[in-house]
Amino acid sequence: MANTRKEPAPACEYCAYYDYDDELGAYSCVMNLDEDEMYAFLKSGRRNCPYFRFSDDYKLAHRQ
Repeated sequence: MANTRKEPAPACEYCAYYDYDDELGAYSCVMNLDEDEMYAFLKSGRRNCPYFRFSDDYKLAHRQ
């Protein structure tokens, strides 16, 4: 029997690129992709986001 267990996708809430948009009134991904990058990302059907970067507020505060 083949292993059908999939790796969990990272939660957007923990991503550095997931931010609140005042105009939309909701959270959204603010990763700035050009048209070709967006097309490739949507077409790939990847379960894991290649742009995910863990947001570490403690690391940012430590630098200040």
